[in-house]
Parts: sequence; C-alpha cells; structure tokens
Amino acid sequence: MAKVGIIGGSGLGQALCGQTSGKQVSADTPFGPPSDAIIQTNWNGIDIAILNRHGPGHSIPPSMVNYRANIYALKAIGCTHIIASGAVGSLREEIAPKDLVIPDQVIDKTYRRVGTFFDGLAAHVEFAVPFCPVLRKHLLECKSIVNTKVHDGGTYVCMEGPAFSTRAESRMHRAWGGDLIGMTCMPEAKLAREAEIAYALVCLPSDYDCWREAPEHLDKMELLKEIIGNLNDATSNAIGLIKEAIARFARIADVPSPAHKALELALWTEKTKIPKSTIKSLGVLVDKYLK
Repeated sequence: MAKVGIIGGSGLGQALCGQTSGKQVSADTPFGPPSDAIIQTNWNGIDIAILNRHGPGHSIPPSMVNYRANIYALKAIGCTHIIASGAVGSLREEIAPKDLVIPDQVIDKTYRRVGTFFDGLAAHVEFAVPFCPVLRKHLLECKSIVNTKVHDGGTYVCMEGPAFSTRAESRMHRAWGGDLIGMTCMPEAKLAREAEIAYALVCLPSDYDCWREAPEHLDKMELLKEIIGNLNDATSNAIGLIKEAIARFARIADVPSPAHKALELALWTEKTKIPKSTIKSLGVLVDKYLK
C-alpha cells in the first residue's frame, strides 16, 4: 500500500506542520534521531507522513541535517514515495522568483555529509535519473491548481553551504548547465534511492542567486524582505501543488517506480561476507534481499 512522505524545507516545513494535525511519532533509527517528530495523518484516503527537514524553529543547518535518519525513519514507517521541497536560488532568467520547478537532474557539490547507508558492504544504485519519473510526471499533471508557472525539469546544483555562492561560483554553476542552486537535495535524493523510495522534489526559487546583481535602489533589508516575500508566496503555491498531488495520488499509487527495485542488482558483496551485525543495523533497507 502506498504511503507518501512529505519532507518540508525552508518555510514549507514549518508551514505544513503548523497546518496539519495527526499522530506525532518520535522515531529512532540506527543512524540516530530524525530532524523532528513525524506527523502521520491521512489526506483524501492516502496515508502521509510529514517531516520538517530543518527541525523545530529551523534549528538545523543543511550540513547538519541527519539525512540518513530522516530517510530511514520514513522507510521504517512504510513510506513508498517522498515529495520533498526546498528553497533555491535561480540560475536562469526564465526561472523567476515565486515560480516552482520540478527538477530532473542534480549536480552534487557537497562534501561534509555521509552519502550512503551502506558502510559495511558494497552497494551501487543506478542514479542516472535521480528523481522518480512517475512522481515527477504526476506533480506536473497537477500544476494547473496553482497560480504560478511550474517548470518541467532543471538541474539542481547542491552546494555544501552554509554560506551562499561567490559571484564567480554562481557564474560557474550557470556555465555547468545548472538551473537552480540549493543546499539540501543531496544526499537526500540518493539515500531515498538506496531505500527504494520514489522521490521527487518541488523547488521554490526565492531570488536569482548572486550571478545577477540586485537593483541598486534596494538596501539589504529591503532585499531580504523581498526574498522572504518571494519564499512565502512560493511556499503557498508549493503547498497547494503538493496537496493536489496527494488528492489525486490514487492515480499512480500502484504504478511501479524504478526506485522500488533500486537494490535488486546493486548489492555486490557476497551475502556470506556481510556481518550479521551490518544486516541487522540496515534493517528495513535490506530485509527483502538479505534476511
């Protein structure tokens, strides 16, 4: 049975949790605690689980998010799909603040984060298509519900942070073919693939990063106020899109995603060579293959 995890990023996480009532679950995992209690409820007949990526009061910066615990916890409570959100800067003139973007590619520039569950064995998942095509298509089919442009595709450059890019870096990211710049997509998307969860991302552009200089007439406080206003508007639109996607989710609930069999050919270590303690610690991630 399908169950949809919703990971809320900057702005959206707190907004969505504040709007939602349900059973709060404080999960524990082999990788430590997740960012926050998970709210479990049901929308339109679909079981959902909401997780605030940055914790209460936006207390966890991108590099310190326990991505492994977050994804493991959602897997352990039965999530088959994840719709995540994240604030981003736009690297393209045509992607305006307040638009929404459903990206289809990612470039990983992170370096401080643990990017795999599989420390005790060799596991190599396919990741050429990092976002679930079934879930992406479904989100795009719901775009008429929101009063803003929803872009089909784009390359998300995930930087380490917490500082924003230099102007030289921003221009480099554009030259690489990047369309969006953010700090939280990775290793979240990769871990979801290792957990065999279909994962798609709704991006909320709040500004044009720093490749395009801000108007001279705006001082820093005015610029910040504008960015926050853009993020608030994008958040409202993203919540509308996600809720519509859940309302229509029965249409794809039984459609197989490539992610759901990601480990089928990915576990390369001989089973007899894997310590039982490793198999036990990985739990729900490998039970159907190694138990």
